[in-house]
Amino acid sequence: MGVIREDELDGFLEIAVDAAKQAGQIIAGSFHSHKNVEHKGKVDLVTETDKACEKLIFELLQKHFPDHKFIGEETSALNGTAELTDEPTWIVDPLDGTTNFVHGFPFVCVSIGLTIGKVPSVGVVYNPILNELFTAVKGRGAFLNGSKITASSQDEIYKALLATEVGTKRDKATVDETTDRINNLLYKIRSLRMTGSCALNLCGVACGRLDIFYELGFGGPWDITAGVVILQEAGGRVFDPSGGPLELMSQRIAATNSHLQDAFLEALHKD
Repeated sequence: MGVIREDELDGFLEIAVDAAKQAGQIIAGSFHSHKNVEHKGKVDLVTETDKACEKLIFELLQKHFPDHKFIGEETSALNGTAELTDEPTWIVDPLDGTTNFVHGFPFVCVSIGLTIGKVPSVGVVYNPILNELFTAVKGRGAFLNGSKITASSQDEIYKALLATEVGTKRDKATVDETTDRINNLLYKIRSLRMTGSCALNLCGVACGRLDIFYELGFGGPWDITAGVVILQEAGGRVFDPSGGPLELMSQRIAATNSHLQDAFLEALHKD
């Protein structure tokens, strides 16, 4: 595929927003209803709503962009994660925060990201319960319900609010490693939050509600692609928790405002 024109990016964003809002209506409509829950793992859940939302999004994107590739959480759960190529690729989490959804905890969202040349270029994250729509196009800034957002200006880590997640694995080694890491960080930051949504954590850093976020072992690129565009366009930074560059398919991410990356990495790796 040739160079993407600016007006094409506008079209991509418009359709992604439409898909997110339609899927959001499904989520909102069933949020307070009984859910039929399946287990993908010991604590990793999937519902009929996840599947219905992914089907809707996939069909809408395919209708408008038949030549684009598609990586979705539920299709990847069945078939394995597709390889990420240079072709325009929609990377979708139809319902990020499924456990929250099952429990009626309102941190749930639709996450729709588009990579072009493997670079996250369009991002839409929509929480239909709180009616918050985060959007971004590479090079054009990030927005919440149409208003421009920027990451925080906090430059002292001991005043930082950090978000992380415990992940879906419950073997003793992983749990101990996770809690030891958290325990170490708690002495160096203001406080900690676990919202249960990777995409919304990234958006939280993007709009300044959070200063730092990291997670190791999340589901896949559908959790982060849209949020990465939004955070970067809000002036934040994304990187691997080792300090190296972010690998979209690696299931590892760290994110900060523009001031705290070095201090966070030092805190994360120093006992």
